[in-house]
Amino acid sequence: MDAELVDKAVSGDRRAFGQLVERHYDFVHAVAWRWSGNAADAEDIAQDVCVRLGSAIRGFRGTSRFRTWLYTLTLNAARDHKRRQMRDTCRMQAYASEQAVLGGGQTGEDEHQEALWTAVRALPEKQCDAVLLVYAEGMSHAAAADVLGCSEATVSWHVHEARKRLKTLLGKEAV
Repeated sequence: MDAELVDKAVSGDRRAFGQLVERHYDFVHAVAWRWSGNAADAEDIAQDVCVRLGSAIRGFRGTSRFRTWLYTLTLNAARDHKRRQMRDTCRMQAYASEQAVLGGGQTGEDEHQEALWTAVRALPEKQCDAVLLVYAEGMSHAAAADVLGCSEATVSWHVHEARKRLKTLLGKEAV
């Protein structure tokens, strides 16, 4: 069914495009949330993907599954959002020093999980992407390689390097 909608959307059918967005919005939002770790940011990223999809759909060639292509589009939007946030944070820090305060009421396990995913999002981009695809999304290394446009061995190496770095950062067994 997606293939038919995609073909129509590529040809300029607005109704088909609307149905594609409607059908895949929850998927895009879930991916954005896992990448950002924040519901508000996930909403911003998902909206950005919907806007980008309007112009990008005409460039879809069908060389991969639509969902894989959409995943890549979402991943790129999440990266762009992260870069914007980093720039904004730097500007804010120029005016005032900020403290990030986590709300109380978290259990020790919740705090551990939050610390782990925060550390994952602080990894170098390729390591972060590989870990999120494999562990947060539950993808195989081969599927992650397809999304990232690299070899399966490269994904495995990024995951391995990320685990080493996380052990150092967190001071214990991670991921």
